Amino acid sequence: MKKNVFIAIAACLLTGILQSCGGSNSNKAETDSAQQINEAVKPVDDQSSKFAVEAANGGMSEVAMGKLAQEKATNPRVKAFGTMMVNDHSRIDDALKALAATLNITLPAAINPDEQKHLDELAKKSGKDFDKEYMKMMVDDHNMDVKAFEDASQSLTNADIKAFAATTLITLKVHQDSARAIKDALK
Repeated sequence: MKKNVFIAIAACLLTGILQSCGGSNSNKAETDSAQQINEAVKPVDDQSSKFAVEAANGGMSEVAMGKLAQEKATNPRVKAFGTMMVNDHSRIDDALKALAATLNITLPAAINPDEQKHLDELAKKSGKDFDKEYMKMMVDDHNMDVKAFEDASQSLTNADIKAFAATTLITLKVHQDSARAIKDALK
């Protein structure tokens, strides 16, 4: 047990050093490091901690893309959807952080490189092209999110994370329906 705690502390320190040095893979290191710490310390079962890490990454991505939509969207419905993403996913992220803290789950502090790549590609778009691409991404993302949260709400063994998934699922389904309606209206 002492060895696991030492490994976790060392991993935290290493993550802090990598962040302060501005390493080129810091986002990937953060996501990987969070999962590695959770695997070493075993705060909860692996599936529950992995779900929490992925949910945190997805939530941070939704907030970042929502902020981009608030700035770049030309369609008022797309802009309003971006605002809803920032507000709702910030609230969800805060709830997940609080839950993770009580369960000693380490969450990533920045989105992973794959999500950052999508964000960078989206940032290059403008006008109607931005609106259409953002809403396409939001439909695709929320389709995957709803499936992941449905699965988690039924299959995870940690009751607290399972309840978080079930509660959050309600909001994600609203987002999914809104994203589909807006995407269809943009055609």
